[in-house]
Amino acid sequence: MLKYAVLLQFALAIAVVSCAGPHQDAGSLPAANARAFARSHRHGLPTPIQHVVIIFQENRTPDYLFNGMLQYGANIATTAVNSKGQIVPLKPISLAAPYDLGHGHKSFVSDCDMQPSSTCKMDGFDKALPPQYAARPFGYAPQSEVQPYLDMATQYVFADNAFQSNQAGSFPAHQYIISGDAAGEPATADNVSSDPFNSKTGAKTPAGCDAPKLSVVDTIDPVSGSPGPTPFPCFERPALSDLLDSQHVSWRYYQSGLGPGLWHAPDAISHIRYGPDYADVISPPETILSDIIKGNLPGVAWVMPADGYHSDHSGNKSTAGPSWVAAVVNAIGRSGYWKNTAIIITWDDWGGWYDHVPPQQFNSYELGFRVPLVIVSPYAKQGASREGYISHVQYEFGSILAFAEETFGIPKGSLGATDVRANDLSDAFDFTQSPRPFATISAPPFVPKGKTLSEEDPDN
Repeated sequence: MLKYAVLLQFALAIAVVSCAGPHQDAGSLPAANARAFARSHRHGLPTPIQHVVIIFQENRTPDYLFNGMLQYGANIATTAVNSKGQIVPLKPISLAAPYDLGHGHKSFVSDCDMQPSSTCKMDGFDKALPPQYAARPFGYAPQSEVQPYLDMATQYVFADNAFQSNQAGSFPAHQYIISGDAAGEPATADNVSSDPFNSKTGAKTPAGCDAPKLSVVDTIDPVSGSPGPTPFPCFERPALSDLLDSQHVSWRYYQSGLGPGLWHAPDAISHIRYGPDYADVISPPETILSDIIKGNLPGVAWVMPADGYHSDHSGNKSTAGPSWVAAVVNAIGRSGYWKNTAIIITWDDWGGWYDHVPPQQFNSYELGFRVPLVIVSPYAKQGASREGYISHVQYEFGSILAFAEETFGIPKGSLGATDVRANDLSDAFDFTQSPRPFATISAPPFVPKGKTLSEEDPDN
């Protein structure tokens, strides 16, 4: 079967390790001993974590979403610099504001305002906007709308130095969260840098292997920054799910609808879409709530927005994103899974909103702008007050993959992508501490709307 042919190509990846420590790692072992090393680590790191839940929301920055963390010492700005060099205050702008902002690769280039030193000047967020809309990117969410997020951040771990791995919007970002990159293989090793569009008309199309036949995506050479080929949005590259399969670790990807979609990462991986693993792509996302009740939480769960209304996506005229995230967190916290679960909450891109921290540039496509990251677990590190902890360590999407790899006995960096270089989140945990009891996160009740913006996301 295709999947197993693909896995043969990935077999050597299991020998790639970059864990710190004095022990011999797989990367230093002769090839003949690599499999033995992998077997000896199949039970994972000595941690109580048996479930990793990755909640992936939409389009916000720390400066916008977590303004309330400034008082706790997080690196949050209250002012911005616009394209005229003026200092402007960040003002309250509702999650339900009825507009979206550009957040494709062209928008990244404009917002970043890259300098000859390969450093973002971070003053171009209003550069492409008409004068009457110039203030739109410079805002923060009213605390009353995001209190559930702030409660999670102040009780557990808030990472204020986490970045989107790529410099574009939802479709490639969702490829990074399962594969560690968005390579357009087999057509090209260049990374996907746009949403799919019709090769004849330029109009947006659905994303994935079920996309219309004229659908293509832009790609970028991450070394040179030059445009690459424009392949059909159906790829063949490894994903974390392949490595989990090899370790007999269960996984599920919870998404809104089946088939094509910008947020439907497995639908764009050919051996998943057309193989037996597609049975682990689950819709609707709120199925995770019943899976928890029934005792069916997988080893790794990717959890997409329940629908557009609960996604935090700009322009959806909704403040309901926190209610969805809180529903998942509370379901786990109140269950028997709490004692052995790590919940990692992040956002897929910056959404065009201002952020003041320039991203490190590893190449011409990585890293993208800063995004919030919250870790909820009974073993989340505690601050001096024995409550929340702010991590200033640099993370990216590859950090989440690296953490999952090591948790389940897969050598760090086995995907051979951003999981190689990324910090693995381990410093956000203290597995020597007594597990912390769960306190319910207060939030409005979650009510599914059945509405999606996954194909309406402009300028991704």
